[in-house]
Amino acid sequence: MTTTPAHDQRIAKMIFGSVYPHYVDKVVKKGRTEEELLEVIQWLTGFNKKQLEALIAEKVTFETFFERAKLNANAHLITGVICGYRVEEIENPLTQKARYLDKLVDELAKGRKMEKILRS
Repeated sequence: MTTTPAHDQRIAKMIFGSVYPHYVDKVVKKGRTEEELLEVIQWLTGFNKKQLEALIAEKVTFETFFERAKLNANAHLITGVICGYRVEEIENPLTQKARYLDKLVDELAKGRKMEKILRS
């Protein structure tokens, strides 16, 4: 699926630390924990809690966040629709990675089992 250049640029320049509290709120409101969220993010990106805290303090953009990440080899198994886009069809690599993260957070909030979320 094709996104617009303006849409891709908006995601690239968004500050990860400004979005992270929304991820936490979303999963906690649905009965999940921040620790589970951290596990999901670590699975996708390779970042541990300390590294995430440093990235948030540094106010990195999603572009920098995913440039530094070591994307999980099974990330391509993340499929489905998030924010109106089918993640496996998104052509812009950065936008696709950001939507992978959104999809995992959404699955966590919806109560999906961790082993299914982590594609293990």
